[in-house]
Amino acid sequence: MLVFTDELCKSHDQIALDLQKELLSANILVVVAVTNQESVKWIQNNGRSIPNIICFDSSGDLTNKLGGSYVLSETKGTLFDNIVGISQLKKTKEPVEVVQTVSEAWDRHNSDDIRFCLLVIINTYIKPVPILKNLRSKGFSTLNCMVKNCGPQILNCLMDPNCRKALQCLNRCSPVDQVCNYRCIASYESPNLEAFSLCVLQKNNCLDLDAKIPEKPYVPPMAKFRDKDLCHETAEDLFVGWLGSLDWSWRVVAGQNPAYDQFPCQYQLFYRGKAKGSFWYEPIFQVKTLEGEMVWRRRKYRVKRGKVPGTFYFSVLDNGVVSNEFWTIVDVSDDFSWGLFHYSGAARVAGQSYSGAVLVSPDGAYPKESKSSALFFSLEKCGIKDWELFIVDNCSCQDPPLGIPEGSRLHSMINVKDQSWACQ
Repeated sequence: MLVFTDELCKSHDQIALDLQKELLSANILVVVAVTNQESVKWIQNNGRSIPNIICFDSSGDLTNKLGGSYVLSETKGTLFDNIVGISQLKKTKEPVEVVQTVSEAWDRHNSDDIRFCLLVIINTYIKPVPILKNLRSKGFSTLNCMVKNCGPQILNCLMDPNCRKALQCLNRCSPVDQVCNYRCIASYESPNLEAFSLCVLQKNNCLDLDAKIPEKPYVPPMAKFRDKDLCHETAEDLFVGWLGSLDWSWRVVAGQNPAYDQFPCQYQLFYRGKAKGSFWYEPIFQVKTLEGEMVWRRRKYRVKRGKVPGTFYFSVLDNGVVSNEFWTIVDVSDDFSWGLFHYSGAARVAGQSYSGAVLVSPDGAYPKESKSSALFFSLEKCGIKDWELFIVDNCSCQDPPLGIPEGSRLHSMINVKDQSWACQ
């Protein structure tokens, strides 16, 4: 990707000539917030040979193009809104579906979805993108598998208004649009939806999908805490955090993933179970459903240690689908005023892989040293800029359904207020 400002269009120096040369062989031209008429005319004159032109928040005189053919829109200045005419395009649903997917992703205005917009265009009109392979439908074989193996679960779901709404909602989402998909699931989750997903996806994999946990970025864990080498027991204690002094381990201040990290009122509970070596994670969070209702949701993850202290493997059954995740403790301040956790995961049979990071503190407020070099350095280790984080709404978090099982154990090595400890 090469990036230029539209000021270059007005000049005649070598950089402008280089831009003209690059346009002759470009696959995609992405135009963002260009309204100056001189720049608009320059793009029109120099972009004729480019097969894909995507215009976001720009002049209505600029026309979008997909696969070498023009896509017209009713509302000028926005991307593909209310399509009223498509000229020279193949008479298939493909352009309309691409337009809808890209438009909805752009409207969410975050870095992950902007990347997703570009990958959808590349995947459809230039070359296959491996992480988007699940956009390709399996058609009749999927339906045959569902009916053959999951008839009762399908019938029960269709008879349940909440489950039926979930399926209708999911049907409107692109298969790899995680924001859209997870909002549908969190809005309409029910026992019948869980049974449906467990049968169709988890047990029979009727969609024939196989997503894998992303290998990049690899984020190394913190090596020391309070000037001492990190060990597995201490790393678990860092997760347990404030639980015991407070009713929760941590509260999420901000997160990077647009699908999973921006829910209001996120509480984290980390604790050791009754069985030796068992460790659990329970996030509690609010969801504003698609019908405008605020509800509490809760998940339960089994946690196992990774090979390196500070790394962990998480697994959860979320509405009938198993997700596996790899977590890293990137940093926790010596006074437990803040922490940064990174994760990469995949819901294999749902065809979705993802990554994200959460900034946590004891009260859900930005830590006083949030602008410190330590936090910026930790974000850099994750490949994240601070402006990519979503601020979590922690204003109205009344009566969260907290609590951990009786007999659970908390800290093993350290106490949040105790400076004297050492790994065994």
